[in-house]
Order: sequence, then C-alpha cells, then structure tokens
Amino acid sequence: MATVDDVRRLALSLPRTEEHLIRDRVKFRIGRIVYLALSRDESELGFAFPKEERAALVAAEPEKFFLPRASDLRFHWVEARLAALETDELTELVTEAWRMVVPAKVARAHLDPPAAPPPAPSLAELRASAEVFNGFAGVDRSWWALREETGGALDLSLAAHRTALHRWLNSWGCRIRYPREGEPDTLDAGLAAWWERHALAHAPLARLTPREISRFAAAYEELAALPVGRRSLGPTAAAKALYALRPDSVMPWDAAIAQRLHGVRDGAAFARHLVLGRSWARAALEEGGGLDEAALCAEIGRPGVSLAKVLDEHLYVTLTYRAAS
Repeated sequence: MATVDDVRRLALSLPRTEEHLIRDRVKFRIGRIVYLALSRDESELGFAFPKEERAALVAAEPEKFFLPRASDLRFHWVEARLAALETDELTELVTEAWRMVVPAKVARAHLDPPAAPPPAPSLAELRASAEVFNGFAGVDRSWWALREETGGALDLSLAAHRTALHRWLNSWGCRIRYPREGEPDTLDAGLAAWWERHALAHAPLARLTPREISRFAAAYEELAALPVGRRSLGPTAAAKALYALRPDSVMPWDAAIAQRLHGVRDGAAFARHLVLGRSWARAALEEGGGLDEAALCAEIGRPGVSLAKVLDEHLYVTLTYRAAS
C-alpha cells in the first residue's frame, strides 16, 4: 500500500520538484505547474495524466482511479485512491506525471543516464583527430589573437582583458550580446566580481588534485549562471572561458560533448569531465614514453597548445563534428 511518505520521497527525488502547501493541500510542482496534489485528508492523489488515456485507465481499475471534478476535466489530470496503489505502481505514475511537465532534456538526463564514457584515446587516435582539426580554416587564429592581446595570461581584474574574453567567446559562436552605448555591461561587471571570488589552479590537467577539480566545478557552475542581459552566460561559454583562463588545466566542452559523456551540464558533471580528462591526459603521457606535455602535443601534431585542448579537440572531432556531418 502506497503512503503519503512514498509520494513525497518519489516526488522530491525528481529534478526541479518543489513541495508547496496550497489551500491546505500538499502539492508538488515544477515552477508554477502542479503535477501531483494530495487531497486535504491525504487519502487521494491527483496526478498529471494524458486526457485521451484516462477514461480507459478509470474503466480498467475503477477501484483505484476516478475522474477529477467537472471543472478539472479540461486538464490532463486524473485521481487515485492512494491506499489502493502499490509502491511500484505509484513510482510509475509519479515519474510519468513529472515527465509531462519538465523539459524533455531534463527527463532524459534523469531517466536515461548517458552511456559509459569511451576509453582513453590512443596517441594514434589523437593524431588522426589533430589532422582533421588542423584542416579547419583559421582554427587557431582567434586563440593566438587573444593570447597576444592579453600577454599570454588572461587577468579578469583588467577591463581590457574582460573585453577581450567577450570577443573571443563570440568568435566561437557564444553570441553574447554587446551592450549598446549607455547600457550597463552586465557581463563585464559579473566577470569582475566572479574573478574576485575564485582562485583557480595553474596545474596541468594530468596533475589536478580532487580539491582543485572541485574548485573548478564550483567556479564553472557560478560562471554558467552569470547574468548576461536577459539570459545567463551558459555552460558552453563558461567552460570555454575557464579554458581561456587556465588552458593547461581545463578540458572544455560543448553541448554535444557534455550530453554524450555526462547527460547534463551542471557543476558535478563538469567535475566528472575534468576527472575523465585527467585520466586521459595521464594515459597519453604514459603512452608517450617520457615526453613532456609540450613535446607530446607537438608529436601529436598540435604544437603550442595544451594536452587539455588536444583532448577537447579529439572529442569535438569524434563527437560534435561527426554528429553534424
């Protein structure tokens, strides 16, 4: 027999769910959309359910399910006697009701976890990806321009460097709006404040410690949520900005890479991404037989860039580029 505690446990385990007491009734919702509601005496549970299927549900098991009141028939909604439900049955009903009101990508990330990450690429695979990446027109032009403009060390305490980072991110398709004359520059102000709060490691990716990875993940999560006009900076731009700041340490991602490897793009996933990159970097250095990182990247065919970037380029070629081709 299912209980109110079962409803609460299941609902609050689902992303974005909030519990509210509304007119003496416990309700669970995503934003302003209610998908579960208990009756005042907590003996009945209303839940989101497709209108076109509910008549069949009620007809099949009238001892468990019944139609909502007439004023609610226009909604995708049905009612159940909580004591008549088994726990497994309740789990399915709650999960499907939740799935109806969250974005599809949120449901997929929670219910369909990504496949196991691929094994570390061999040096031969990295060379093959480097050859493809080198074939893209002007692939390194904007990066070297940023390095030259900032003296090889991006410092976001400097307004000129924040402006340079904005231009560089847009050159990679981030489409961050430039303020009009007289408008406040929310990105500039946000970057300056964010920079003061985060001390980022300078260690190569292969030598990052768990604590340093945790700090990168916290910095990433805050940066991704940074207000930029009417939206936030976002996960791809945040990852690329961290790479620009610490090119030896950070293996960035784009949406396709993050979804394929991790399913989501929050701070915890970014930490997992850096842990994965660290293991791959160590494997590449081991296969390199004693070559240091700079020599190894040159041998792979990408002189002057970090091993973190070589690994990102491999992911771009094998996941993002091939998926779009």
